[in-house]
Amino acid sequence: MSKLCVIYNMAAKYRAPIFQLIDREMDVDWYYGHQIDDIKEMDSSLLKRVTKLRRSNILGPIYWQHGVTKLMNNSDYRVYLALGELYALSTWSLLVKKKLFCPKKKIYLWSHGWYGREGRMKRWLKKIFFGLADGTFLYGNYARDVAIKQGNNPDKLWVIHNSLDHSHHVELRNKLSKSNIYNEYFHNSSPTLIFIGRLTKVKQLDLIIKAVSSLKSRGKYYNIIFVGDGEERLNLEQLAREQNVNVWFYGSCYDDTQTAQLIFDADLCVSPGNVGLTAIHTMAFGTPVLTHSTFSNQMPEFEAIERGKTGVFFKEGDINSLVDEISNWFELHTDRDAVRYDCYNEIDTQWTPEYQMSILKECIS
Repeated sequence: MSKLCVIYNMAAKYRAPIFQLIDREMDVDWYYGHQIDDIKEMDSSLLKRVTKLRRSNILGPIYWQHGVTKLMNNSDYRVYLALGELYALSTWSLLVKKKLFCPKKKIYLWSHGWYGREGRMKRWLKKIFFGLADGTFLYGNYARDVAIKQGNNPDKLWVIHNSLDHSHHVELRNKLSKSNIYNEYFHNSSPTLIFIGRLTKVKQLDLIIKAVSSLKSRGKYYNIIFVGDGEERLNLEQLAREQNVNVWFYGSCYDDTQTAQLIFDADLCVSPGNVGLTAIHTMAFGTPVLTHSTFSNQMPEFEAIERGKTGVFFKEGDINSLVDEISNWFELHTDRDAVRYDCYNEIDTQWTPEYQMSILKECIS
């Protein structure tokens, strides 16, 4: 097999495990740009052959990666794997050049793909963009179903999911046992709800505090821990005081040993806004997830949640629905260990670098 040419916007730190696995098992040349916004970048020295590309922003989200198009001229490459980002004009150029001048080569895209909220113009553009590729790896079945309904070829759409550092998480998990950290901090034995991530407005974290306050008025008591920091922290602290609920603002924590224990000891992760990789992180340590049910507004990782087994959904933005789902969860799921192992099984079988690698090997030819 010839070298695989991988083209990405940047190498995010969380992608290091899957990128390293691809690097070990395939003969790869990597081409990607520098850090974008505040997304943490992985150490490029972890990969064998990396070329950094310069990026030029054109208009709004539209951009160009310099040097991408000429990669089609490289005789070492027969197969390309590129980030399937609609706004990358350089990727459009690569796809068109392949179609016109190098039809025997193959380009595969890796993308969120479809959300289900695209307007007519964007649906049309995506059909052309992804149709130019030889296949697209998608994060979820929901995106694949939406794409098929919009007339895209199902034989060129494969679900690859997403992953974090699964082997490290399993190593930590195997050392965990129940601790008294929440009993000692809150001085009670009430269930603890956890959110881990940036404390931002889009996450709608105020709903957690308001829901717990409402449940308290019904005689049902819960603790909350926010693991993370952000611009909403002061507002949330003020709201917690006003609502008189037990909240632990733990702050940012990048020590996996600490976060693993905090997640393991919690009873339910609540993410009122988009859940994203928080679902994979918390379920890897056995904690189920509650998030909203408007899937067109969700990130692909919501699919790890199997209603009533590894988590539950509430009506987006509806505080009463959130209150009811929290209450119902604890009434119906009294076997914490059974839920814990259901979460482990979901992540271990479908949301790992090894699972992703198996899909890549099966589909890339």
